[in-house]
Amino acid sequence: MSSEIIWKCQRFNELSTEDLYRILQLRAEVFVVEQGCAYQDVDDFDQQALHVMGELADDIRPELLCYSRLLPPETKYKEASIGRVVTKQSARGVGAGKALMLHSIALSKEHWPNKVIALSAQQHLESFYTKLGFETQSEPYLEDGIPHIRMKLNP
Repeated sequence: MSSEIIWKCQRFNELSTEDLYRILQLRAEVFVVEQGCAYQDVDDFDQQALHVMGELADDIRPELLCYSRLLPPETKYKEASIGRVVTKQSARGVGAGKALMLHSIALSKEHWPNKVIALSAQQHLESFYTKLGFETQSEPYLEDGIPHIRMKLNP
């Protein structure tokens, strides 16, 4: 990636309507359209989340390249969690997803120190998350028609 990613982390009530639109647009672009998965994306967890955005700035409108949603412990899971991890198709294979996850892990540890971080990973990404220190905690299961596995990262 020739340009540096600019990171933002905001609570739901701090998001501009433009940022919220770009987040929902990217999630729909990848999860619904590209992966062909009809599911309820807007699930009442966004309001409790920290929203991590990686963007490429330009003069007209920053392009949202990648995004994740961080949830505090006792929200969706007993542990803190990272979810809705998504990278725009044009930004894959150049390190944006890894940078997003490293940034998301660091922010989770900053906000919820000494807490386990959980995630429900698409099974085909197991080795990606394993290389980041996550350990597989379950057999594969279907979530919205896609094989997933539960993973955790110890503090």
